[in-house]
Amino acid sequence: MTYCVGIKLNAGLVFLSDSRTNAGVDHISTFRKMIVYEQPGERFMVLLSAGNLSISQSVREILQIEELRESEDGPPITIWNATSMFDAARVLGSAVRHVYERDGASLKQAGLDFNVSFIFGGQVKGEGMRLFLVYAAGNFIEATTETPYFQVGESKYGKPVLDRVLTPDTPLDEAAKCALVSMDSTMKSNLSVGLPLDLVVYEANALQTDRVICIDADNPYYRMLHNSWGQKLREVFDSLEDPEWDGGATQHPLRMPATRHGALRKISTPDEKLI
Repeated sequence: MTYCVGIKLNAGLVFLSDSRTNAGVDHISTFRKMIVYEQPGERFMVLLSAGNLSISQSVREILQIEELRESEDGPPITIWNATSMFDAARVLGSAVRHVYERDGASLKQAGLDFNVSFIFGGQVKGEGMRLFLVYAAGNFIEATTETPYFQVGESKYGKPVLDRVLTPDTPLDEAAKCALVSMDSTMKSNLSVGLPLDLVVYEANALQTDRVICIDADNPYYRMLHNSWGQKLREVFDSLEDPEWDGGATQHPLRMPATRHGALRKISTPDEKLI
């Protein structure tokens, strides 16, 4: 299992991935899930992967040289000459299908699904930033103003904080903090996601970045965030009023009739109907 998140904001892009890979409780390894493609001044792209490690590694290898041919006499499209992120995402989809055609039947015979997904985002000179979620079939969807982030892997634990915090106007540093809290929440609840983490922050229209960081257990900022988030959550929880059952003084009574539904009915004999 893994957890990766990519965030698209007006100010730029944020990418975060863990590096834990496991094939059972006694076989845990570290493999990076992120790769950065950069030609300063021309293009900046980041690829995050989740799913079967052998499939994702094959796709990453093939993506370096994968070509899309639109016509017999025209030059092939690669991630290195694509004039849009959309075309680059098409090349990635082609690489995924290439691996499926090569390995899909063999995996099926071995009882394995073709399980892989990618977050692919960045910017090509001449157009704005774009962020895509690429599925195992090679098709993809694009992030919008209403949905400014994508997750792959073990996504459910880290989603609530993203939904509550992120908007297109969120500053980059705040979004990076939010992504790290999302990752920390995931690691707290799922042991199959773990350190070290790879974090990349990209400023819009820069077409390069030096904000590429590996975070391990000794990183002082991550240790502060991990300890403070748990402590602050506990403080907020303790500040909430307990439910009052026996008519005590409260401005927020719990035992109130619902406006549209009745209370749950108890069943007390074997002859009573459920409905």
